[in-house]
Amino acid sequence: MKTYPHAYAVILAGGGGTRLWPKSRNKTPKQFLKLYGQKTMIQIAAERVSKLVDAEHIIVVTNEKYADEVKKQLPQVPAINILAEPEKKDTALAMLVGSLFAKSLDPKAIILNAASDHTIINEDEFVKVMEGTIQAATESENLVTVGILPTFPTSAFGYIKIDKKIKELKNKVPLYKVDSFTEKPDAKTAQQFIATGKYFWNANMYVWTAETLKKSFKKHMPSLYECTKNLDTLSAEKFHQALPAVYDGADAISIDYAISEKADNLVLIPGDFGWSDVGDWKVVYDLGDKDNETNVVVGDDDKVMTIAINSEGNLVHTNGRLVALVGLKNMVVVDTDEILMICPKDQSQDVKKIVEKLKTEQRKEYL
Repeated sequence: MKTYPHAYAVILAGGGGTRLWPKSRNKTPKQFLKLYGQKTMIQIAAERVSKLVDAEHIIVVTNEKYADEVKKQLPQVPAINILAEPEKKDTALAMLVGSLFAKSLDPKAIILNAASDHTIINEDEFVKVMEGTIQAATESENLVTVGILPTFPTSAFGYIKIDKKIKELKNKVPLYKVDSFTEKPDAKTAQQFIATGKYFWNANMYVWTAETLKKSFKKHMPSLYECTKNLDTLSAEKFHQALPAVYDGADAISIDYAISEKADNLVLIPGDFGWSDVGDWKVVYDLGDKDNETNVVVGDDDKVMTIAINSEGNLVHTNGRLVALVGLKNMVVVDTDEILMICPKDQSQDVKKIVEKLKTEQRKEYL
């Protein structure tokens, strides 16, 4: 039993990752890929939260078409703890359902929400910060978020502004009142935000007691509260059986729009532990192990074969075939059974445009 017997981790594994196409596709979203190292992203996420909660206290919310893959990749997690969403309804419902399932197991449940596709470099610091969030969520009826200390101005993330410091938690972790949210500002505004020292990236890392969250939905998002209010009174088996009806009548909305931006009991703990959302192939390159020519070579198994002549700064993702590079610099090369994708590394954000074009042309076999 871990130090926090009432703590549960809810891992969100709904899918997505269009900027990591063609590896990340509808049948294999990015959380099930080995983008660095020998483990998939969801396996790494589960190992990370296992430093805080027992495997029996890990809950995964995923799309029903990925439930079997989750069971395969996370055999340590009880199958009953894998909640299969019949359709996508965004993060508000996913987090609420995960929290209510934890409450059905333990009325005093404290929920740590985690993404299945984020990376964290300093896991010891991560554990220290999350211990602070558990303390903050336990001691008062607050919704707690971890704000990521921004390292550069970007319009890719939302920003959270802090107000006054409330107190210092154990391990000297500071706790702040939240002032406001800003959704993905332009680059100039992001630069101004960072200069103040009062803004943090919003990584959707929330911690709360299930009861506090339920009250927040009753106050700020009553429609979702009404369609889910009795879930936590059900047995685990009946909880699963009830989900199709719940999702059929529920609104699709993010947790930020539904709750966070409205709540007056939201507090923030800063996090500086090397967080990344692995949003595109350049990030995969940045996280990868570089060879002597600063190339990064990764693949789905040990059969990673590349020959590079006068080539540097490249990312190569192979599927077992030999990939040969001559005179290539700062490029991304992704080779799959069906698709070969090549692009400049600094344009890797634009990979999602290929996905959009395929959707427009209804070429579903490549999505």
